[in-house]
Amino acid sequence: MGALDSKTVIVTGAARGLGQAMSRGLIAAGATVVGVDLPGEVELDRTAKALGGKFLPCHANVAEEADCARVVAHALETAGGLHVLINNAGMGMQVINTFNSSDPTPFWKLRPDQWHDMLGNNATSQFLMARACVPHLIAQGWGRIINVTTSLATMLLRGFTPYGPSKAAAEAHSVIMASDLEGTGVTVNVLVPGGAANTRMISDFKRYPDRAALVQPVKMVAPAVWIASNQSDGVTGRRFIAKNWDESLTPAEAALAACAPAGWRTNG
Repeated sequence: MGALDSKTVIVTGAARGLGQAMSRGLIAAGATVVGVDLPGEVELDRTAKALGGKFLPCHANVAEEADCARVVAHALETAGGLHVLINNAGMGMQVINTFNSSDPTPFWKLRPDQWHDMLGNNATSQFLMARACVPHLIAQGWGRIINVTTSLATMLLRGFTPYGPSKAAAEAHSVIMASDLEGTGVTVNVLVPGGAANTRMISDFKRYPDRAALVQPVKMVAPAVWIASNQSDGVTGRRFIAKNWDESLTPAEAALAACAPAGWRTNG
């Protein structure tokens, strides 16, 4: 038996990178995955073909309210349920400057539409997807929301507007969501790679010439499975660092070693 047997998980940004890796691992643990990516994203269909019948593709723009409602309806209709939301979809600084890490772009050189697009993709999308899922999760008395943000250092890094502010907003909102949902059976936690990850968001080969030295997407799998499972009942408002997840430990021990309060709170 798998840890996620009978669970349906929505994974946004599922076509490639962290989302694809987590989808593969969740399916291996028994879950049915509704994999979401942008309309016209051919990689989503390739991922569906590779992962098989337990991966249900759904083309949608999760920065749009109507599309988020459609994703939830798709999960309920095609998978027969909904238990976990992994808010992974996002946009990186590579869309503004391929070499942003080695040659940072100052904030005053950005266009306003670049700010709005990244806030929409990285922060507003998490709000809209959670808002669409939560009524069902509360009604069944059990659910998980897992939000992918980034490290504090990256949020504050020179030249990382608007990526840093967008992820800071998502982190802060995760803490608020966890508080708002206290006592409902629905938990909210943050999951981050713990460093620059080997995805297309890392495009600056001058700053990161060795892709093998980056955090590999598969590191997200073990913590994602544990947080999404019944084993994490009662754990909420925490941030988990995938790079620090030690698979030689029991999952509960690994979780304890790899987590801290979300939002860098000091009161736990």
